[in-house]
Amino acid sequence: MGSEGPPTVTFHVTGFKKFHGVSENPTETIVSNLKEYLKRNGQPKGVTIGSCTILETAGQGALVPLYQTLQSSVSKEAEASNFSKAILLHFGVNSGATRFAIEHQAVNEATFRCPDEMGWKPQKVPIIPADGGISKARKTCLPVDEITKSLAKMGYDVVASDDAGRFVCNYVYYHSLRFAEQNGIKSLFVHVPLFLTIDEDTQMQFAASLLEVLASLY
Repeated sequence: MGSEGPPTVTFHVTGFKKFHGVSENPTETIVSNLKEYLKRNGQPKGVTIGSCTILETAGQGALVPLYQTLQSSVSKEAEASNFSKAILLHFGVNSGATRFAIEHQAVNEATFRCPDEMGWKPQKVPIIPADGGISKARKTCLPVDEITKSLAKMGYDVVASDDAGRFVCNYVYYHSLRFAEQNGIKSLFVHVPLFLTIDEDTQMQFAASLLEVLASLY
Protein backbone atom coordinates (compact mmCIF):
# COMPACT_ATOMS: atom_id res chain seq x y z
CA MET A 1 0.00 0.00 0.00
CA GLY A 2 2.99 2.37 0.21
CA SER A 3 3.40 4.80 3.08
CA GLU A 4 0.08 5.19 4.83
CA GLY A 5 -0.54 8.41 6.73
CA PRO A 6 -3.20 8.46 9.42
CA PRO A 7 -6.60 8.33 7.71
CA THR A 8 -8.60 11.52 7.81
CA VAL A 9 -12.24 12.11 7.02
CA THR A 10 -13.08 15.12 4.86
CA PHE A 11 -16.37 16.77 5.75
CA HIS A 12 -18.47 18.84 3.38
CA VAL A 13 -20.84 20.66 5.70
CA THR A 14 -24.02 22.54 4.83
CA GLY A 15 -26.51 24.72 6.71
CA PHE A 16 -29.50 26.76 5.58
CA LYS A 17 -30.38 30.45 5.33
CA LYS A 18 -33.53 31.92 6.86
CA PHE A 19 -36.95 30.61 5.88
CA HIS A 20 -40.62 31.09 6.63
CA GLY A 21 -41.02 31.57 10.39
CA VAL A 22 -37.28 31.34 11.18
CA SER A 23 -35.63 34.69 10.51
CA GLU A 24 -32.29 33.62 12.00
CA ASN A 25 -31.39 30.05 11.13
CA PRO A 26 -28.98 28.61 13.72
CA THR A 27 -27.47 26.30 11.10
CA GLU A 28 -26.24 29.30 9.10
CA THR A 29 -24.32 30.45 12.20
CA ILE A 30 -23.01 26.98 13.07
CA VAL A 31 -21.73 26.22 9.58
CA SER A 32 -20.38 29.73 8.90
CA ASN A 33 -18.37 29.70 12.15
CA LEU A 34 -17.32 26.04 12.19
CA LYS A 35 -13.81 26.36 10.74
CA GLU A 36 -12.96 29.29 13.01
CA TYR A 37 -14.42 27.48 16.03
CA LEU A 38 -12.30 24.38 15.38
CA LYS A 39 -9.21 26.50 14.85
CA ARG A 40 -9.79 28.20 18.20
CA ASN A 41 -10.81 25.13 20.17
CA GLY A 42 -8.66 22.45 18.57
CA GLN A 43 -9.35 20.35 15.50
CA PRO A 44 -10.75 16.91 16.41
CA LYS A 45 -8.46 14.03 15.46
CA GLY A 46 -8.87 12.75 11.91
CA VAL A 47 -11.14 15.64 10.85
CA THR A 48 -10.59 17.79 7.75
CA ILE A 49 -13.15 20.40 6.71
CA GLY A 50 -13.39 20.28 2.92
CA SER A 51 -16.11 22.91 2.56
CA CYS A 52 -18.78 24.82 4.46
CA THR A 53 -21.77 25.95 2.41
CA ILE A 54 -24.96 27.82 3.31
CA LEU A 55 -27.84 26.67 1.11
CA GLU A 56 -31.00 28.57 0.17
CA THR A 57 -33.97 27.10 2.00
CA ALA A 58 -35.51 25.94 -1.26
CA GLY A 59 -36.11 22.69 -3.11
CA GLN A 60 -36.17 22.58 -6.89
CA GLY A 61 -34.97 26.17 -7.32
CA ALA A 62 -31.79 25.54 -5.30
CA LEU A 63 -30.72 22.24 -6.88
CA VAL A 64 -27.84 23.73 -8.90
CA PRO A 65 -25.88 25.06 -5.87
CA LEU A 66 -26.73 21.89 -3.94
CA TYR A 67 -25.25 19.70 -6.68
CA GLN A 68 -22.20 21.97 -6.95
CA THR A 69 -21.56 21.28 -3.26
CA LEU A 70 -22.19 17.54 -3.63
CA GLN A 71 -19.98 17.37 -6.72
CA SER A 72 -17.10 19.22 -5.02
CA SER A 73 -16.95 16.46 -2.40
CA VAL A 74 -15.95 13.91 -5.02
CA SER A 75 -13.75 16.06 -7.23
CA LYS A 76 -11.61 17.11 -4.25
CA GLU A 77 -11.87 13.54 -3.01
CA ALA A 78 -10.27 12.28 -6.22
CA GLU A 79 -7.29 14.62 -5.78
CA ALA A 80 -6.79 13.65 -2.14
CA SER A 81 -4.97 10.50 -1.13
CA ASN A 82 -6.70 7.13 -0.87
CA PHE A 83 -6.69 7.48 2.88
CA SER A 84 -9.13 10.34 2.84
CA LYS A 85 -12.84 9.57 3.12
CA ALA A 86 -15.70 11.99 2.53
CA ILE A 87 -18.87 12.64 4.51
CA LEU A 88 -21.61 15.04 3.41
CA LEU A 89 -22.91 16.50 6.68
CA HIS A 90 -26.09 18.58 6.58
CA PHE A 91 -27.51 20.68 9.42
CA GLY A 92 -31.12 21.85 9.45
CA VAL A 93 -33.26 23.54 12.09
CA ASN A 94 -36.40 22.10 13.65
CA SER A 95 -37.86 25.12 15.40
CA GLY A 96 -40.22 23.01 17.54
CA ALA A 97 -37.47 20.68 18.78
CA THR A 98 -35.96 20.65 22.26
CA ARG A 99 -33.00 18.41 21.42
CA PHE A 100 -30.66 17.37 18.60
CA ALA A 101 -31.83 14.65 16.19
CA ILE A 102 -29.67 12.41 14.00
CA GLU A 103 -31.72 11.45 10.95
CA HIS A 104 -31.72 7.81 9.76
CA GLN A 105 -33.41 8.40 6.43
CA ALA A 106 -35.13 10.63 3.89
CA VAL A 107 -38.24 9.80 1.87
CA ASN A 108 -38.94 10.49 -1.78
CA GLU A 109 -41.74 12.94 -0.98
CA ALA A 110 -41.89 16.72 -1.20
CA THR A 111 -44.94 18.06 0.64
CA PHE A 112 -44.15 21.62 1.74
CA ARG A 113 -46.47 23.02 4.42
CA CYS A 114 -45.55 26.53 3.27
CA PRO A 115 -43.80 27.75 0.10
CA ASP A 116 -39.99 27.53 0.16
CA GLU A 117 -37.88 30.68 -0.24
CA MET A 118 -38.36 30.53 -4.01
CA GLY A 119 -42.13 30.19 -3.81
CA TRP A 120 -42.38 26.43 -4.53
CA LYS A 121 -45.05 24.51 -2.61
CA PRO A 122 -45.20 20.91 -3.86
CA GLN A 123 -47.78 18.46 -2.46
CA LYS A 124 -47.04 14.73 -2.52
CA VAL A 125 -44.51 15.11 -5.34
CA PRO A 126 -41.73 12.50 -5.72
CA ILE A 127 -38.35 14.19 -5.19
CA ILE A 128 -36.73 11.93 -7.79
CA PRO A 129 -39.45 10.43 -10.02
CA ALA A 130 -37.00 7.84 -11.41
CA ASP A 131 -36.72 6.39 -7.87
CA GLY A 132 -40.39 5.40 -7.84
CA GLY A 133 -43.22 6.54 -5.59
CA ILE A 134 -43.34 8.86 -2.59
CA SER A 135 -43.07 6.00 -0.08
CA LYS A 136 -39.52 5.10 -1.20
CA ALA A 137 -36.95 5.82 1.54
CA ARG A 138 -33.17 6.09 1.41
CA LYS A 139 -31.19 5.38 4.57
CA THR A 140 -27.75 6.58 5.59
CA CYS A 141 -25.11 3.85 5.85
CA LEU A 142 -23.65 5.55 8.95
CA PRO A 143 -24.54 3.86 12.28
CA VAL A 144 -27.05 6.42 13.58
CA ASP A 145 -27.81 4.64 16.87
CA GLU A 146 -24.13 4.30 17.71
CA ILE A 147 -23.50 7.97 16.85
CA THR A 148 -26.46 9.02 19.02
CA LYS A 149 -25.26 6.92 21.99
CA SER A 150 -21.72 8.33 21.76
CA LEU A 151 -23.03 11.92 21.76
CA ALA A 152 -25.46 11.20 24.62
CA LYS A 153 -22.51 9.86 26.67
CA MET A 154 -20.77 13.20 26.09
CA GLY A 155 -23.75 14.89 27.75
CA TYR A 156 -25.77 16.08 24.74
CA ASP A 157 -29.56 15.82 24.60
CA VAL A 158 -29.79 13.89 21.34
CA VAL A 159 -32.07 11.28 19.75
CA ALA A 160 -32.10 9.14 16.63
CA SER A 161 -34.96 10.01 14.28
CA ASP A 162 -36.71 8.25 11.37
CA ASP A 163 -38.62 11.32 10.24
CA ALA A 164 -36.81 14.25 8.65
CA GLY A 165 -40.15 15.85 7.69
CA ARG A 166 -41.27 16.47 4.10
CA PHE A 167 -39.87 19.99 3.68
CA VAL A 168 -36.53 21.25 2.38
CA CYS A 169 -34.41 19.32 4.94
CA ASN A 170 -35.79 15.99 3.76
CA TYR A 171 -35.54 17.17 0.13
CA VAL A 172 -31.83 17.95 0.43
CA TYR A 173 -31.10 14.79 2.45
CA TYR A 174 -32.79 12.60 -0.17
CA HIS A 175 -30.70 14.07 -2.99
CA SER A 176 -27.57 13.80 -0.85
CA LEU A 177 -28.15 10.15 0.13
CA ARG A 178 -28.69 9.23 -3.50
CA PHE A 179 -25.55 11.10 -4.57
CA ALA A 180 -23.51 9.51 -1.74
CA GLU A 181 -24.62 6.02 -2.71
CA GLN A 182 -23.75 6.62 -6.37
CA ASN A 183 -20.31 8.00 -5.49
CA GLY A 184 -19.23 5.67 -2.68
CA ILE A 185 -19.24 8.32 0.06
CA LYS A 186 -21.46 8.87 3.11
CA SER A 187 -24.18 11.35 4.01
CA LEU A 188 -25.83 12.39 7.28
CA PHE A 189 -28.49 14.95 8.23
CA VAL A 190 -28.80 16.44 11.72
CA HIS A 191 -31.68 18.54 13.01
CA VAL A 192 -30.87 21.17 15.64
CA PRO A 193 -33.21 23.32 17.76
CA LEU A 194 -33.26 27.13 17.84
CA PHE A 195 -30.56 28.94 19.85
CA LEU A 196 -33.33 30.02 22.27
CA THR A 197 -33.76 26.33 23.16
CA ILE A 198 -30.10 25.20 23.13
CA ASP A 199 -27.62 28.07 23.18
CA GLU A 200 -25.12 28.80 20.42
CA ASP A 201 -22.04 27.73 22.37
CA THR A 202 -23.52 24.30 23.19
CA GLN A 203 -24.55 23.85 19.56
CA MET A 204 -21.03 24.70 18.35
CA GLN A 205 -19.58 22.19 20.84
CA PHE A 206 -22.12 19.62 19.61
CA ALA A 207 -21.06 20.15 15.97
CA ALA A 208 -17.39 19.67 16.89
CA SER A 209 -18.19 16.54 18.94
CA LEU A 210 -20.26 15.14 16.08
CA LEU A 211 -17.32 15.55 13.67
CA GLU A 212 -15.07 13.77 16.15
CA VAL A 213 -17.51 10.86 16.60
CA LEU A 214 -18.03 10.48 12.83
CA ALA A 215 -14.29 10.54 12.12
CA SER A 216 -13.66 7.86 14.76
CA LEU A 217 -16.31 5.57 13.26
CA TYR A 218 -15.29 5.73 9.63
